[in-house]
Amino acid sequence: MTLTLGTGPFAKPGKGALNFDLSKAAPAHVLFLHEIPKRVRAELAGEMVIDSRRTQLLHETGLLPQLYVPFDDVRMDLLQQTAKTTHCPFKGDASYWSARVGERVEEDVVWSYPEPLDGAPPLAGLAACYFDRMDAWYEEDEQLLGHMRDPFHRVDTRAASRHVVVRVRGEVVAETDSPVMLFETGLPVRYYIPADDVREDLLEPSETTTVCPYKGTASYADVRGNGDPVADVAWTYREPLGEALQVAGLWSFLGDDVDIGVTDPG
Repeated sequence: MTLTLGTGPFAKPGKGALNFDLSKAAPAHVLFLHEIPKRVRAELAGEMVIDSRRTQLLHETGLLPQLYVPFDDVRMDLLQQTAKTTHCPFKGDASYWSARVGERVEEDVVWSYPEPLDGAPPLAGLAACYFDRMDAWYEEDEQLLGHMRDPFHRVDTRAASRHVVVRVRGEVVAETDSPVMLFETGLPVRYYIPADDVREDLLEPSETTTVCPYKGTASYADVRGNGDPVADVAWTYREPLGEALQVAGLWSFLGDDVDIGVTDPG
């Protein structure tokens, strides 16, 4: 979730209340480019294709943030311009480059707007790259997961004393008076339950994993609730990233067959 997705102020439709009419003050499609004070690197087949301390992040309505860096910070000796072009009605015409490292080739993986449209951010001289087409990305010396991290995205955890009951197809699979509540930008609050308060005998490990740039890699479990197992409705972060350390080893639940009841203490 970002400035331009979910509950962000420039999402469509926007959420929250302002003291002015944003729909009149801002265009229907918002572009916001700003510097981020971090060294960012992108690796392909053992070579750093991008290594920049002058990184900029573009926020665009309906899209995840996109990193842009000066061409001087790109290994142009590893790139070859191609004939591909695309047109964006908000940014202009994009040119593309393929990356080659040894026998490894990623076609049309880098792009740039050499002559941005009037009113677009100053993208000329900057290059962007598909995140998932590189082998690894790093902020400073830490590897990034999933996609670029958004500095306007937060994860907060709080120990709570609410009474939480989780039922799967009517059967109680977890009940606690000491959940950890996880608040994440643009998402509903999630309740994480200590393993001692979970019927782990009803959980069957799944091969499913998901990656969150802010929380880490989640491992999933199917839950047997009054019948056949319900797939992937429980998950845990065994080694969460810093913002989510408080939920390490705790379980959370979500799904059509899951009912979560929450009552205040007392």
